[in-house]
Amino acid sequence: MFSKFIPFAHAQSIYEVPADFYKKQGVSVLLIDLDNTLDSYRLLTPTDRAVKLINSLKETGLKVIIVSNNRGKRVTSYANAIGCEFINSARKPFSGKIRKFLKENNYKPAETMLVGDQLMTDVLAGRGAHIRVMLTEKVVKEDQFTTHFNRLLDRPIRKHLKKKGKLPDWRTKYGQAE
Repeated sequence: MFSKFIPFAHAQSIYEVPADFYKKQGVSVLLIDLDNTLDSYRLLTPTDRAVKLINSLKETGLKVIIVSNNRGKRVTSYANAIGCEFINSARKPFSGKIRKFLKENNYKPAETMLVGDQLMTDVLAGRGAHIRVMLTEKVVKEDQFTTHFNRLLDRPIRKHLKKKGKLPDWRTKYGQAE
């Protein structure tokens, strides 16, 4: 039952993972959730920290794409300011829009990873699209109202996965001790 929630790797934050980690995993396309993975849902433009991260990812040759369930205006504004392609209204946990985007752009699922902070949306969508997923913790305490329900379901599943050793730290995949 819980197997569909198991991510490829887990990190406290996307900001702690060095850019070459993805390259060493054979990743060339990195899909990054926006809200509470990169920044607060309240921000229309990226923080300096997000810009620095995206630039370092791009410098290693990664194709970075913002993927969000939010509608056009916010996602478009944010992605344009950071210089990334984007998928808005992604309908996560459904994977259809992600799979269609990958196919239309000739991106191979085996070379793609999604980074996100929610089991109920990001991990399920990534697993459904047959791509690896790195689960993170949220970067700010506040959540959108609609996310509160997901968090109620997320907490006990995350706790169970952690107890069973099913949230592998990214460092072990990178060849470093935790």
